[in-house]
Amino acid sequence: MRFEAGQTVVRRYRRGPWRTWAQPMRVIQDDDAGLLLWAPEGGEFARLIDVDGRSTREVSPDRMQDPKLELHAWQGNSVLILMPPGAGYSVWWFFSGGEFTGWYVNLEKPYLRQDDGVETTDLVLDIVATPDRQWEWKDTDEFAEFVGHPLYFDRAAAAAIQDEADRLTKLIDSGEFPFDVTHTGFRPDPGWPLPRFEPGALDR
Repeated sequence: MRFEAGQTVVRRYRRGPWRTWAQPMRVIQDDDAGLLLWAPEGGEFARLIDVDGRSTREVSPDRMQDPKLELHAWQGNSVLILMPPGAGYSVWWFFSGGEFTGWYVNLEKPYLRQDDGVETTDLVLDIVATPDRQWEWKDTDEFAEFVGHPLYFDRAAAAAIQDEADRLTKLIDSGEFPFDVTHTGFRPDPGWPLPRFEPGALDR
């Protein structure tokens, strides 16, 4: 089952029994290259927050007090996300004021399709790259902290995640797809409404 260009789907993250993130996004294309999604600044998203206001960036879900998905507005940039089929990562193109400002590589499990979107699991380690392909690691301390945690990854899995990340940095260095000019000139239809959750979407 493939999604239709123009429809809104929900991109979700899961950690064990918890949904930790959900974001409605517009489908740009869904083909052999992967699922390409668009989220403009101002659109809705939800993330798991506990009663103390802590997110999963600060504490694992099993240590949260009464965690719930809390609704927010996406701020700071607009983002185009490519999720290649079967890949252990997604590639993000960031835009500000309509101009491409760089890539973000999110290490994550291959996504699973659902009736209204897709679900994956974040693997913590990330890469940030400028338009001229100067890159740096992100969240390395957090990645190291969660090695061995039963909700995250053991040492062997962490090594495999790092190997895949290293492979992707070589693609950045060489300017190979998707770190070439592909999608850097993307312009959304100005008539598209902001993506929002349908009633009950956060409960699915």
